[in-house]
Amino acid sequence: MKQWSIAKLNKANAKTISERYELPPIIATLLDIRGIVTEKDINNFLFDESGIDDPFEIKDMDKAAERVKKAIENGEKICVYGDYDADGVTSTALLYSYLETIGADVMFYIPSRESEGYGMNISAMDTLKEKNIDLIITVDNGISAVEEIEYADSLGIDTVVTDHHMPGDKLPNAVAVVDMHRSDCKSRFKTISGVGVAFKLVMAIEGEYADVEMLLDNYSDLLSIGTIGDIMPLVDENRVFVKNGLKHINNGDRLGVASLVEHAGLSGKDITAGNVSFGIVPRINAAGRLGQSDDCVNMLVTDDIETADKIALKLSDDNTERQRIEKEILDKINILIAKNPALVQDKVLIISGKDWHQGVIGIVSSRLKEIYGKPCIVISENDGICKGSGRSVEGFDLWEAVCASSEALDHFGGHPMAVGLGLKADKIDEFRKDINEYASRKGEMPYDNLKIDCKLNPAYIDVELAKSLTYMQPFGAGNPTPVFAISNLRIKNITPLSNNKHIKISFINGNTHIQALKFFCSTNDFHYNIGDTVDIAVTLDVNVYKNNESLSMILKDIKFSDVEYKDYIDSLRIYESFCSGETVDNNKLKSIIPVRNDFALVYRYLKQDKNLLNISLDIIVHKLSGRVSYGKLKVILEAMNELGLIAIYEDMYKLQIKILEVNSKVNLEEASIIKALKEVYRDG
Repeated sequence: MKQWSIAKLNKANAKTISERYELPPIIATLLDIRGIVTEKDINNFLFDESGIDDPFEIKDMDKAAERVKKAIENGEKICVYGDYDADGVTSTALLYSYLETIGADVMFYIPSRESEGYGMNISAMDTLKEKNIDLIITVDNGISAVEEIEYADSLGIDTVVTDHHMPGDKLPNAVAVVDMHRSDCKSRFKTISGVGVAFKLVMAIEGEYADVEMLLDNYSDLLSIGTIGDIMPLVDENRVFVKNGLKHINNGDRLGVASLVEHAGLSGKDITAGNVSFGIVPRINAAGRLGQSDDCVNMLVTDDIETADKIALKLSDDNTERQRIEKEILDKINILIAKNPALVQDKVLIISGKDWHQGVIGIVSSRLKEIYGKPCIVISENDGICKGSGRSVEGFDLWEAVCASSEALDHFGGHPMAVGLGLKADKIDEFRKDINEYASRKGEMPYDNLKIDCKLNPAYIDVELAKSLTYMQPFGAGNPTPVFAISNLRIKNITPLSNNKHIKISFINGNTHIQALKFFCSTNDFHYNIGDTVDIAVTLDVNVYKNNESLSMILKDIKFSDVEYKDYIDSLRIYESFCSGETVDNNKLKSIIPVRNDFALVYRYLKQDKNLLNISLDIIVHKLSGRVSYGKLKVILEAMNELGLIAIYEDMYKLQIKILEVNSKVNLEEASIIKALKEVYRDG
């Protein structure tokens, strides 16, 4: 369940924007909603009039450029020290390629995710010393490598740090530390990726009269992939990087990227930021997750088509293997949750298992976060040593939560929406307890919101409206694909597609008929029926087939028109807080304590079909006309399951309920959850 939140709109202002700039009303509406309302902002956003800031605005950029130029002039050996994700790989490829082009003696080094972990390490410094490296330039890392840079210095190796992560209490003692998040850095735009910082270094090396247009022609494809891959907001400079980069990707200018496009099945298509995010970035990331980052950099810098194609094919195979491993871990977690539903009742989910691939647990954590609408940290244990990766919901600072709960941890790092950490296996329960106590002290967990841009009248939705949305592209973080709500639709038909892998739903509103596709959802998994009156949230696109254009409407979410999911979520949280042993307000607690009539109502509903193979609790609450709250329904089902009236199977994806034969009278008050509720309520 997601709470829908519709953006605020100033209709008068949107109308003014539409008339003044001769824009379609829907585009003016979106500009107003997203706060792009001044003449300067509108021109920059729509027409690329924003440039790229002077790189020397960034603290230490002058020192960095001078040290690199000195190394080139003196024939020193340079190492570009990167990272294994899409941002780190493209950062490495960009800077390595540039330095090689201008005659530097340069190599690159990317640590193994599995054996070395993120960032600089002592062993790598020894390796680089053996290779006679004089200067290390970090890209997308280095800001926290205080000890490693001190050690490199003791070996006679200078270091220039370029990074975009948050600094710790102490900056590394490098020749230059280029990071916009330094407290003493006065640069204007700070939310660029590691590859963006690397590009700024290239601009600085080129000097005051750098030909930025030429540099964008050469490197904006890498800039766009890294920026999209690191989920940077596609505004301001990032928008310039990505819009330019997509043009070059579409033109097939870089052999390695063109090969990736082909193996991702995107040949002949207009490459969008979404295509990059879901088709190209995962293949580059898969290389790092499975230990092939060096090959990935080589693919991005090679001029040999056979080499590019061979590596791109390997990356696609790696991505398929990554998907298999991800599914394997999710299947194991699914079994854990089915056996112990209490695992997902906490405010912050901590799920652990043995020998899970550490390169994949971040993706798994993100998937669990989406399913449960809660922050989640997945931990893999190997011989008593554990590594974890976490993802958060908007509005809950997971980095702050981990900092406040770090006594059980050996190390940790990250930012508000994602963290990485290490700990010993016997500390997992302590960490779970600490971080959930912190979350409880912070108050209510933010809702998992579905952000709606605006409501649309179905009678006015057509191909032309969908085509006009191209004004707003590229879409991504900071400029998401618009989501529209359409209200009070009656379901007319539900049609399975692709052997029931997907479905097409037909809706009617008055005399207007529309259709929407729901991907990766079978008719068995779709809990709504023909005749139900619903609201839908959709994205719009244009489908082109044999030169014919048609409207494509993709279903993002659906709910009954008369349902406010906030009430459902609030009630569920009361139930989960009680089950987790938290102190719950008496009035809230009373709202989930059932009486005999509540049991009878639910039991009669369930008996309509003795084998409810795949149901949704919010559907049951609605079908009961709200006479039983969501949390109360959870209590009733748990009590009935305990007393042998029903059998329940619940996992991440489905809930099954079976009515059991009962030969004797059952005392509902004997259920342990009812006893516990009434005991706490009475004590209150």
